Amino acid sequence: MTSHIKAAVDAIFAESFRFNSPNQNTRGTEFSNDIHGDGIVRSSEKSVVVSAPGKDPAIKHTLYCSLEELYQEATKRVKITRQVADRSGLTRETEEILTIDTKPGWKKGTEITFEEKGNERPNVTPADVVFIVDEKPHSEFTRDGNDLIVTRRISVTEAFTGYTVHLITLDGRNLSLPINDVIHPNYQKVVPNEGMPILGEPSKRGILKIKFDIRFPTRINVLQKAGIRRLFGP
Repeated sequence: MTSHIKAAVDAIFAESFRFNSPNQNTRGTEFSNDIHGDGIVRSSEKSVVVSAPGKDPAIKHTLYCSLEELYQEATKRVKITRQVADRSGLTRETEEILTIDTKPGWKKGTEITFEEKGNERPNVTPADVVFIVDEKPHSEFTRDGNDLIVTRRISVTEAFTGYTVHLITLDGRNLSLPINDVIHPNYQKVVPNEGMPILGEPSKRGILKIKFDIRFPTRINVLQKAGIRRLFGP
């Protein structure tokens, strides 16, 4: 094909169908992601153009969830912008709100797929839009699989004389857990069935582990040393 004929073909494609001809390269898919406090993911997309009929590759997107949203059901709304084609091949930009209902026990890496929600183009099946769960850091709990971990900072006096752990669970309950054991540096309190829900088994949960960071004094005086010796021996 001579350069003059090729240029003419390209011009016809550009004028008639508003997209590049098979002779021209186009940019790949792009998604921008902005997570707001209102729980809406706002996204924009430019599709991959392929020369052969087929399906565009999946568009993967991160969905940030709090531990509370993964502990019990929650609804998240996702706003996407995509190109929709009419029968003539012309496209227009439109916004859609996708709804995701989280399930108790979902973990980081869980995938939620919306089939064929990518840009529409002639002779190409739109891409699937896939959201991949990631967990937001929590101020109180750390997750380890199906288990939850809490760390409490206590004094040496509390370690020897007893301590009560007060905490609010991820579903809003108040727990008070008295500990009368001597709390040593490797001690942890295990509370059954107070961890994360187990996906597919709603009546079961992991465990809650309570660990302790004991604040030892940086110095003690002679009388205090003598008192410790009397209590614990040589």
